[in-house]
Amino acid sequence: MEHKVMSLLHNSRNLGHLRQAHALVLKTRLDANNHVVAKLLRTLLAQPSSRGDPLPYARSIFYSVSSPDAFIFNTMMRAELVSQRPRETLSLFLRMRRRDGVFCDSFSLSLVVQACGRLMDGDNGRTVHAQGIKIGFESDLFVQTALIEMYAKLGSVEISKRILDDLEEPDLVSFNVLLAEYVRIGEVQLARDLFDKMLERDLVSWNTMIHGYATLGDVMEARNLFDEARERDVVSWSSMIGAYARTRQSNEALKLFHEMQLANVVPDNITMVSVLAACGDIGALGMGKMIHEYIKRTRIEVDMKLGTSLVDMYAKCGDIDSSLRVFNQMDRRDVLTWSSAILGLANHGSGQAALQFFSEMIAEGIEPDDMAFVGVLSACSHMGLVDEGWTYFTSMSDVYGIAPKMEHYGCMVDILARAGRLQEARELIRKMPFAPDAVVWRALLGGCRVYKESDLAEEATVNLLELEPNADGNYVLLSNIYTQEKKWDKVIHMRKMMRNVNIEKVPGSSSIEVDNAVHEFIAGDRSHPRTEEIYQMLSEMLEKLKAAGYKPLTSLVSHDLEERQKEIALAHHSEKLAIAFGLVSTNPRTPLRIVKNLRICDDCHLVIKLISKIYDREIIVRDRNRFHHFLGGSCTCKEYW
Repeated sequence: MEHKVMSLLHNSRNLGHLRQAHALVLKTRLDANNHVVAKLLRTLLAQPSSRGDPLPYARSIFYSVSSPDAFIFNTMMRAELVSQRPRETLSLFLRMRRRDGVFCDSFSLSLVVQACGRLMDGDNGRTVHAQGIKIGFESDLFVQTALIEMYAKLGSVEISKRILDDLEEPDLVSFNVLLAEYVRIGEVQLARDLFDKMLERDLVSWNTMIHGYATLGDVMEARNLFDEARERDVVSWSSMIGAYARTRQSNEALKLFHEMQLANVVPDNITMVSVLAACGDIGALGMGKMIHEYIKRTRIEVDMKLGTSLVDMYAKCGDIDSSLRVFNQMDRRDVLTWSSAILGLANHGSGQAALQFFSEMIAEGIEPDDMAFVGVLSACSHMGLVDEGWTYFTSMSDVYGIAPKMEHYGCMVDILARAGRLQEARELIRKMPFAPDAVVWRALLGGCRVYKESDLAEEATVNLLELEPNADGNYVLLSNIYTQEKKWDKVIHMRKMMRNVNIEKVPGSSSIEVDNAVHEFIAGDRSHPRTEEIYQMLSEMLEKLKAAGYKPLTSLVSHDLEERQKEIALAHHSEKLAIAFGLVSTNPRTPLRIVKNLRICDDCHLVIKLISKIYDREIIVRDRNRFHHFLGGSCTCKEYW
């Protein structure tokens, strides 16, 4: 009968078959046979999780066994550990130690040591280590490798290193475990030292180091290792693409993704999250849509993280409708998903919708986090909702127990400064529980620019220059305020200050995507292959603009130049060149999407409003602060940016 039951278990293909086999085990009283029970448990736990979690059923079988042996204990300990339940693994080990006649083996010890490491339980971990020495498993490679990992997790990397050094014949797994733990705790140089000493390295070794440097932000060294590696898998490619995406080298990320496809390496969810982030960073909507279609075509599972990345990508690329469509199609949404949608709506000028989303999130029982409040406060800022902003800001600590961080104070200062309540903004800065950073002072300085408050602007700039002495934008903001007030002597003084510390103004650049290719322009750019057509269109645009009553806002030009020279300087701004290229490169009424690296100037804002009406085009511009949707001569920002 035992042979028949074992055969039945061997041929079981689903949970139904296993239940039948279990019934036969009970009927024939083979539940007292540990060999049969062990086979039943192993077969059950090998079932795919897509058919339901087999662990509860396995537990019920285990606890019905009168005298489980070490093998059965180990089977359950491993199952609990694999299922991310290390505390249950530890409990099973302690239960096993209390039973007479059941002796743990090296596999038991390695499992419980891993559990202690994950639990950060140094007391039990060291006790188990001592027991291992006492019963003679001190030199077992499995146990030693687990100890290396545990002590590293506990922060005792010197003990881990000593255990590795004391091994008579350390294998590659032991080295890789310590290598991974060094990287996990941020000790990338220690990892590199170990990596360089390793006589043998495998794909795991190389991937660990690539990931380490990528996480550290050292993209160049990560790429050097990536290029040196003889073998690469999806982890290698994903780590490198992620490194480029995180450091905003988005074109490199997309280029490497293309190379990955040519190498016939199939991407996974992690790859796609980084690729979508790169698309969102440069506003490459066409490429982002292609990636989305690729995800659908290859049936990559859209889990919560990937779904959130799609929501974020579409929002950053100016297609808020597609962003919300993805959001609504998601089966499950966490606070990050909601926050991405809220921030996207806020940046697109749909402040009321952003606040409504926040209310719906609360109604669904999802507690807001820091980022959700950044989105809500940004919505209030873009809409000029000062009182509502104060209400949300105070509710963070009063209602949700969240202490406002620097970015929340920055948002609140921005709300007040944009509304012209500059003294209130300054008072809030004084009352902050920590020293304000550059973002906070820059928010105040931005309000000073709008309301031409040069005295307070000077105070903000002094503080900014202490924090960021080499950031050109701080000098430029104050210089622009002086320019508007025609204080040319102070403009000259600011430029001298910049020269004295060797600071060059970051040039404004604008990009536009046409036929899935991103074209970038700087002010006065003549490097594009279609430069002649672009400037012909620019001349046509200026003629039609002047016929519509446009007068260049030459007061914005921070040079003491002749009026005609100022007009030319304004006409050649990068966003105007990008729009001219878009007009000559796309069919009539095709929306144009522009990404600007700086805040859009008042003159370009006025020009784009008029162009949207003259050429009957929807023009979507993402500048450093928000999205502007121009259509029919108006903008969704309502002159508030």
